[in-house]
Amino acid sequence: GRGPGGCRGGKTDMALRCAASLAAGRHPRGPRREGTVRWSSAAKASAVKINEKASREKILTLESMNPQVKAVEYAVRGPIVLKAGEIEKELRKGIKKPFTEVIKANIGDAHAMGQRPITFLRQVVALCTYPNLLDSPSFPEDAKKRARRILQGCGGNSLGSYTASQGINCIREDVASYIERRDGGVPADPDNIYLTTGASDGISAILKILISGGGKSRTGVMIPIPQYPLYSAAISELDAIQVNYYLDEENCWALNVNELRRALNEAKAYCNPKVLCIINPGNPTGQVQNRKCIEDVIHFAWEEKLFLLADEVYQDNVYSEGCQFHSFKKILYEMGPEYYNNVELASFHSTSKGYMGECGYRGGYMEVINLHPEIKGQLVKLLSVRLCPPVSGQAAMDIVVNPPVPGEESYAQFIKEKESVLNNLAKKAKLTEDMFNEIPGVQCNPLQGAMYAFPRIFIPSKAIEEAKAHKMAPDMFYCMKLLEETGICVVPGSGFGQREGTYHFRMTILPPVEKLKILLEKVKDFHIKFLEKYA
Repeated sequence: GRGPGGCRGGKTDMALRCAASLAAGRHPRGPRREGTVRWSSAAKASAVKINEKASREKILTLESMNPQVKAVEYAVRGPIVLKAGEIEKELRKGIKKPFTEVIKANIGDAHAMGQRPITFLRQVVALCTYPNLLDSPSFPEDAKKRARRILQGCGGNSLGSYTASQGINCIREDVASYIERRDGGVPADPDNIYLTTGASDGISAILKILISGGGKSRTGVMIPIPQYPLYSAAISELDAIQVNYYLDEENCWALNVNELRRALNEAKAYCNPKVLCIINPGNPTGQVQNRKCIEDVIHFAWEEKLFLLADEVYQDNVYSEGCQFHSFKKILYEMGPEYYNNVELASFHSTSKGYMGECGYRGGYMEVINLHPEIKGQLVKLLSVRLCPPVSGQAAMDIVVNPPVPGEESYAQFIKEKESVLNNLAKKAKLTEDMFNEIPGVQCNPLQGAMYAFPRIFIPSKAIEEAKAHKMAPDMFYCMKLLEETGICVVPGSGFGQREGTYHFRMTILPPVEKLKILLEKVKDFHIKFLEKYA
């Protein structure tokens, strides 16, 4: 197979190589020797045409892609985190900076920040993953007992098999028992439990099945501002209507039903609001809702016929004296049958937060009550498309809801580790609040729960003007400067939503105490210099 001028190979291969040679201004076989056949103009035109086809326009471009996906924003892993990654690469190459490491305080990733895993949880997952260890004397019997039970619920007694789309049945039973214990005997049905890939998977699935209509009848989803960006991202992806209600910063980020009513009534002019999302304890704001507030919200949802989503992944993370976690399910039940038998409620929990911090396992569950029987079938069908949640994550979730109890050999170590993590977080919550409030131009509400601070920062008008010149939100500009000058990566408040004219950032309190003190001192020094520069 020689083509014109001696090109070898098949027709397509030959044509492409020859076309490339022509485009480069040379003969396909190098400098033309005496006696070599010249290319005809027709052959040249044909080769160029083939070359043009080879570099045709892409089918998928920013203009042709799904516009809903393009509209999605997720600030927790947004531009500032990408910049932090670039700086880390530069540090590894030996490029000098005013700091030696990037401290990623942007995300609630406990183990990445040095928190130790809970031994019992890891033991059970290890046993499930490698059942030969069940014969090892190194593992306690209570861990082996749980592992055997989980494996019996798996096809072929293997964690590597698919499970039912709702999750392993015995784990759903354990979740139901946990909810009953947590809520003081309020009944829970395993059939209403759906194991999920973290809480995020459950939230997205419920929103997907709730959203419908077009124009003014398009589903509106009420979310708190500030909010966790999963909600705005999912709403954008599903082309639903985001309806903002504002938490009261002056009152420790409290939720006010009058504000809910304002948001709802205004939204009715352009959409059909039928979903109300609550995050309790709050992310990024850290407030813990009291019983009266939850009762008011439930009554509002009942009165306005709203489907309630209760994001309760920080239910173990409550620190302030006088604050207590109340589940929406428990309060709903105690409000009586008129509410309990009618208000549709989906509640979410996860292995990622609390005292566990097992983000990577992607374990979670949702409990959905008062769902129409036909919709229940539709939800299972929707979940079936992704086959099942990660089975190791299901096993991890089981240990969260079925931990060692008094009398079992692992109980003493388990409770010691759990209390150590939670007491340490409570100490860091108070330290962070106190140190932020010592900085001029910074105001931080009490961190009642969760694992973040969301301080309000004063940004001078000169800095705001410079941010505009760089086409940045003022708090993005502030956070970018903080990263570039100190190596501290936090998330600007604009990524979570905030009232017009106010500026914040979210910072996790997960670093070890000594490292957290250094981080807070660096933020203090930076902020004072920032105010002096732009005063």
